[in-house]
Amino acid sequence: MKKFYVYMTVFSLMTISSCSYISGPEGLFPDTKNKFFEEEISPNINLPNDDLAITKDDHYPPITDGIILTEAQDIPAPRQIFSSGESKEVQLRRLGELMWVYVETLPSTSWPITKNYFEASSMHILSADPDQGILLVNHSDDLNLKITVEHGIKEASTEIFLSKNIEADDQSDDLDVEFIQIELEKIVQFFASSVSSFSGTSLAAQNLNDRKKANIYNVNDQTIIELNLGFNRAWSAVSRALTAGNIISNDIDRENGIFLVSYSIESENDGWFSFLNFRSEDNNDVLLLGEEAEFKIILETKNEKTNIFVESLSGSRDEAEALISKINELLS
Repeated sequence: MKKFYVYMTVFSLMTISSCSYISGPEGLFPDTKNKFFEEEISPNINLPNDDLAITKDDHYPPITDGIILTEAQDIPAPRQIFSSGESKEVQLRRLGELMWVYVETLPSTSWPITKNYFEASSMHILSADPDQGILLVNHSDDLNLKITVEHGIKEASTEIFLSKNIEADDQSDDLDVEFIQIELEKIVQFFASSVSSFSGTSLAAQNLNDRKKANIYNVNDQTIIELNLGFNRAWSAVSRALTAGNIISNDIDRENGIFLVSYSIESENDGWFSFLNFRSEDNNDVLLLGEEAEFKIILETKNEKTNIFVESLSGSRDEAEALISKINELLS
């Protein structure tokens, strides 16, 4: 036991001495953190000729030195391509016998809400395909419903359709319009109480967000809106947009797909006391174009797709572009 203590003492002394030998003041690697106190300032350089001067390179000169400032240019703001509403509006819309639910939110958000509605109801979900946006629901012993969730015309909007799931050997009639309306009204009520507080989204239904019904492109400096819709729905959507924007239709040729519209600043001031030049600031949706501007809005349908473009009759091309941009903003 005594030998153990002797060995430990010798080992400790060797360790302490070796540490001071390596890093101590007299060791191989002494501490140099205070060495700068011993530094001395070098004397000034004596130049052999007084004409010589030491120049200093400025590696970060001011950006204004030697640069001619360019004049400020008025760059026009880019036109609005699509509009996304923040109102979370929910509506039941109808065109003839076609009815659907319109919701101002993305399909990936509408999908789980729609599914939750049927899960909370007495109807049993037979199958759910979020990639295609299709739900098959058992309504009764002899009736299965097909619910289709699609992207709407407006950016970040959803359209929900209800139809009968027709089997290969099914010979029964289609659903009654009144029945569809009653069922869709229930969905509208459920969405109205859920969509404003629902913040989730379905990752499985993200593909629905990319299948938009409206696309926009430019041909020969003319903006064209392409709707993946037939003529009737496209015509109805444009009519609704003109009404929402207070754009006056002077004449309509539905057979050839033409709206003749006009807008003048004078028409905004018509009414009582207009001679006093009073103007209402309440309506911000009115499209301000040049005086007596006239335009032709043309709809052309081919292969279940409808193109919308504007031709200027008496206004400028810029005003025609402003009008097509406004229509695009109000399409829904």
